[in-house]
Amino acid sequence: MKAKRFIKLNPSQLLVLVFVVSITIGTILLKLPFATNVSIKWVDALFIATSAMTVTGLATVDPGSTFTVYGQFIIAILIQVGGLGIMSFAVLIFMVLGKKIGLKERILIQHALNQTSLGGVIKLVKYLFIFSITIEMIAMIFLAIRWVPEYGWSQGLFYSFFHSISAFNNAGIALWPDNLIQYVGDPIINIVMSSLFIIGGIGFTVLVDIWHKKSFKKLSLHTKMMIVGTLIINVVAMLFIFCVEYSNPKTLGELTLGNKLWASYFQAVSPRTAGFNTIDIGGLDETSIFFMVILMFIGAGSGSTGGGIKLTTAIVIGLATLTFLKGKSEVVVSRRTIHYSTIVKALAISMVSIVFVICSILLLNITEKHASFLDIMFEVVSAFGTVGLSTGITGDLTSIGKQLIIFIMFVGKLGPLTLMFSLAKPSKEKIRYPQEDVLTG
Repeated sequence: MKAKRFIKLNPSQLLVLVFVVSITIGTILLKLPFATNVSIKWVDALFIATSAMTVTGLATVDPGSTFTVYGQFIIAILIQVGGLGIMSFAVLIFMVLGKKIGLKERILIQHALNQTSLGGVIKLVKYLFIFSITIEMIAMIFLAIRWVPEYGWSQGLFYSFFHSISAFNNAGIALWPDNLIQYVGDPIINIVMSSLFIIGGIGFTVLVDIWHKKSFKKLSLHTKMMIVGTLIINVVAMLFIFCVEYSNPKTLGELTLGNKLWASYFQAVSPRTAGFNTIDIGGLDETSIFFMVILMFIGAGSGSTGGGIKLTTAIVIGLATLTFLKGKSEVVVSRRTIHYSTIVKALAISMVSIVFVICSILLLNITEKHASFLDIMFEVVSAFGTVGLSTGITGDLTSIGKQLIIFIMFVGKLGPLTLMFSLAKPSKEKIRYPQEDVLTG
């Protein structure tokens, strides 16, 4: 009886356990001699495995020169499994073997994909794989057209394979020391890579909804909010970066007008969890760095390969604030009322995330005396939002600093609420107490 009670885990606890086991296996594989060109420390192997599995992209060593093709292939697999979800792969194996997927498995998938209901989760997983593999294959072909002539068939195809997976899953890991800076004005690389991480970051539920409905009016409220919100935030971000960095000699200043527009566009859409860069992030103006911190904290869409508090969470909080300022009692958008529980959840996610990020920044400020406060803030939010952008301090982190970032990436991928639910013991209130007002503001 005791053994059965010991292994009886709730979905959140099981999800955490599966991630820990997967990262551990990835760490061991990356530490093997055939996976590296030079010997690396265990903490660096753990860092890269966690970064790949959580589709973050931060790296303490250069993935291109440190790891062999086998090591890079392991990283690509970890990115794919982490991006699409471990439980999604488990469902695929179950379906191939012809085994029945029970209620417990469906609940676990619901938690893993951040869905509000159990209905249609298996169908969503099927679509998830079909969309993902199809999009990655198409992107790989376009990237191969660009890279095969430059690097030859074997290396060109592998680069295309690796970066299509890394981009679609919003990992941000590239096989060049300067990421994608050498392709700052390349239309093919800019369009293909940005399309991959925008599609991957918008959310699988949105993609399925668009595929079935095909008409904007028929789309769900969540899908409408994601499409409009993504479009607005990307345009605003592009204009902001273009104006602020226009004359900065370390970023856009030395580029032609065409390349400035490409670079502004790419850096505008990348911070919302993609992690690729075509200009030196460390050379950005402090205003742009702080603006990117905000974008990284907001993140991508729910049920996507990206992280952050999620765009719809930020939109719901914004709408709730406007509703309060207008003196109204219900949050209404597109002739639909947003449920009270959704607003409370959005506030809880944001508050827990803010507290977690603040505590992480304080701790890293203690351990990383060589880095500035803004660089540390950027690194922490990048890790929490599973973005992978850095001002250049990742490789210089202390051993404790690396472990802290590993934990932040882990929490950022699973979500702070999932981690709290795995530790807490939920119980329903049996007693209701009288209400009383508290003065606020």
